[in-house]
Amino acid sequence: VQLQASGGGLVQAGGSLRLSCAASGSIFSINNMGWYRQAPGKQRELVAIITITSGGSTNYADSVKGRFTISRDNAKNTVYLQMNSLKPDDTAVYYCKARVGPYEHWGQGTLVTVSS
Repeated sequence: VQLQASGGGLVQAGGSLRLSCAASGSIFSINNMGWYRQAPGKQRELVAIITITSGGSTNYADSVKGRFTISRDNAKNTVYLQMNSLKPDDTAVYYCKARVGPYEHWGQGTLVTVSS
């Protein structure tokens, strides 16, 4: 599985961005996909996750609930992260990840910078 993330950029506080993660390869085997982020000097953390195989259930970090929405377009093999009401604390490199059984596949990061 190969993942291509895009959509990062510079935005003012209160603004919005949408990240995309396009999957290719053995996509039929993907169980779930998620977005993670890593701010300077901090550990990588889960932002949001969505199941792919069934149901499309989602889970969010408490810090982004009500502001971020993860969604999928199975026809395009793409997962999105709509980020609204962005805060400076959301500044980080955002990574998408796909889980295939016990294995994890990571995309390259995309930088999100939120100015105050």
